[in-house]
Amino acid sequence: MGRLTGKVAIITGAASGMGLAGAQLFAREGAKVVATDVAIEALEEQVQHIVASGGEAIALKLDVSSPESWNAVVKETVAKYGKIDILVNNAGIHIAKGILEAELEDWEKVMSINGTGVWLGMKAVIPYMQKNGQGSIVNTSSIAAIIGGIADAQGAAYSASKGSVRSLTKHGAQWFAKDNIRVNSVHPGAVFTGMVEKAGIKSQVEMGEHYKNLAPLPPHAGESMDIANAYLFLASDESKFITGVELPVDGGWISN
Repeated sequence: MGRLTGKVAIITGAASGMGLAGAQLFAREGAKVVATDVAIEALEEQVQHIVASGGEAIALKLDVSSPESWNAVVKETVAKYGKIDILVNNAGIHIAKGILEAELEDWEKVMSINGTGVWLGMKAVIPYMQKNGQGSIVNTSSIAAIIGGIADAQGAAYSASKGSVRSLTKHGAQWFAKDNIRVNSVHPGAVFTGMVEKAGIKSQVEMGEHYKNLAPLPPHAGESMDIANAYLFLASDESKFITGVELPVDGGWISN
């Protein structure tokens, strides 16, 4: 408890899955959590649970592909809490179409959220971190940014967008280290989330059966809190001398 006490954290895509797990965990560790998502009704319901459990959190609607939406969220965050210490760029989408199957509309939709959304978040938040004299940015990439094959689940735009996040993270780490702003990326492998469950896979173990020949560590698929724990480490002062790293949370998949 208390690993983020006194820190203000913006988390995107926090209505469900890895973002929600991050919001719950950060609140338990003492952060003031600004949970954001386009699905505002679901987000507000989850934030109510966080507050009822003793955490401090607010829900704000955010379209990560919109600079105006980002500026509004940042402005409201600073007005309420006075600063921003942490940004977790977690929001993302996937369209299962390869290079030949995808249309321009598919490509641009995925890139606008997964890639441009991360850049816009960094652009909006970094000036406030510079004023603070410190900050930690955690960007959600994917093992699809590192390896190919089914790691991107047939999503060409997804793979490209996550590759852009990987590169942008290293760019930010180099250029803003002088401001004591750390920028790191987390690279999930197979993770059992609500989205996966809606697709018909009923459990983490069942999902792992599909990946047992790829991720050697049982149960061969992770859960949202595995990713949230990685967010927590990179957001906290425990990683104060770490920047520009890519942290795979994949059960050893990329070690093959």
